[in-house]
Amino acid sequence: SSGINAEYGGPWLKFRGHLNNISNNFLITATNAENGEMNSIKSAITGDFGAVPATAREYKAAGIGWVVVGDENYGEGSSREHAALEPRHLGGKAIIVRSFARIHETNLKKQGMLPLTFADPADYNKVQPGDKISINGLTSFAPGVPLS
Repeated sequence: SSGINAEYGGPWLKFRGHLNNISNNFLITATNAENGEMNSIKSAITGDFGAVPATAREYKAAGIGWVVVGDENYGEGSSREHAALEPRHLGGKAIIVRSFARIHETNLKKQGMLPLTFADPADYNKVQPGDKISINGLTSFAPGVPLS
């Protein structure tokens, strides 16, 4: 026996030391629309390009919440729970996309991440690198009530 009581700590308690290491894989194969490169995003703090996990950690340390803006079928092939744990662990607040892979959307919800879709999928094209995103309506958030 591992000596870990999953009844009180939940099934992920035994992995608590590994989440930080697993999070080093967060979005490293996603292509950035700004520069066409994988695992390279511009920091709003420094203006320098860096690895996705390192930049997310930089924001988290500075108390800056962040969101992912993605395209179609976000999370396809990422049905494992740790794929949904990573953004929350790294300080993410929401994933905003045209559409989600079904299982991944559910896992994001279970981990306390907001999985949001554009009411009009064409609005995805209006978001530009460097845009600051605010999510309004969270105090009255309810099923069927759009956020803005």
